Amino acid sequence: MPSLRAANSNPSPRPARVKDVAAMAGVSVTAVSRYLNAGLTLPPATAERIDAAVRDLDYRPNRMARSLSLGRTDTIGLVVPEIANPFFAHLAAAVEEAADAEGMGLLLCATLNRLDRELDYLDRLRSHQVDGLIFLTNHGDDGTLARQIDATRGIVLIDEDVAGTNVPKLFCDNTQGGRLAGAHLLEAGHRSLGFVGGPETLMSSGERLDGLRQAVALQAGATLAWCCAGPHTPEQGRRAAEAWLDLEQRPTALFIGSGALLAGFLDAVREAGVSVPADLSLVAFDDVGPLHLFNPPITAIRQPVAEFGRQGVALLRARLRGEAPADAAIRLPVELVVRQSVAPPPALRRKRPPLPMRSSSPTTRKTRQ
Repeated sequence: MPSLRAANSNPSPRPARVKDVAAMAGVSVTAVSRYLNAGLTLPPATAERIDAAVRDLDYRPNRMARSLSLGRTDTIGLVVPEIANPFFAHLAAAVEEAADAEGMGLLLCATLNRLDRELDYLDRLRSHQVDGLIFLTNHGDDGTLARQIDATRGIVLIDEDVAGTNVPKLFCDNTQGGRLAGAHLLEAGHRSLGFVGGPETLMSSGERLDGLRQAVALQAGATLAWCCAGPHTPEQGRRAAEAWLDLEQRPTALFIGSGALLAGFLDAVREAGVSVPADLSLVAFDDVGPLHLFNPPITAIRQPVAEFGRQGVALLRARLRGEAPADAAIRLPVELVVRQSVAPPPALRRKRPPLPMRSSSPTTRKTRQ
């Protein structure tokens, strides 16, 4: 079909509007709107005229008008505490990829882990600026956040729970991570273990500690000798290291609950002349940073970040369609990535060669890197 531009050019510098498309194609504004926004089926010749007019006029649909017409924005929000943390940055990339595969846009919202900003983004969802939210928080709650979440339609919690909420949720198996870390340290011969974790009010911190306790309980003579809790920051990692250095009887192996804590902890113990793994063995949670580039490379519990993104978007879409029950809860498995930050304790090395590793069982997944 010949171009309509020569006979029906649009000399005005203003952007083309839907009525311009309708005039050029010789149809009503309603027909154009329903054809472009709602998939109205038209005779092939009519549809071709509209498509040609859209091309010739370089028409760009008004997104706000389209949203009002359809009752949706085809955009979801991802609410995270921060984007400087490698875990949240990797998660945002995974959610973006999954949303794009579904033809949806993504609005990234960083709350600075502040309640007032979290409540603001929940209000944005209720004002229909996005169709739904994938929501992460990293602090305790006095009930305020839980009430607002439960009053909001189209929300999915991932990574961290908000106690008392009744919405679909997606978490990793934190308890399994604690068990894997503990079993690996015990297998190397350690009997005095410690834990450096996040705030005690967070579900993930408690579950990772519970898993470590379960592993210790299965080994005769082993003890969980020391625990330290605080925010997931490098500054807290340094404080934990200073507390560990002040102990009269230091645990010879530690499970550290996040990459941010690990960074600060390592800085402080190295300044004090402690060598990893000669003096201290470490396993960290979250294998999203370049832990394989550390000296030594750090053994870690790896979360499936890409799967978090894929399943988080899928769960939210199911929720928006009314297909995901409010009490839906999914747990994703984790795995142990074995590197070089774990060795037998010094006393055991003086007595005999390192113990050989036992073969992995189905519940003790290991990857060597």
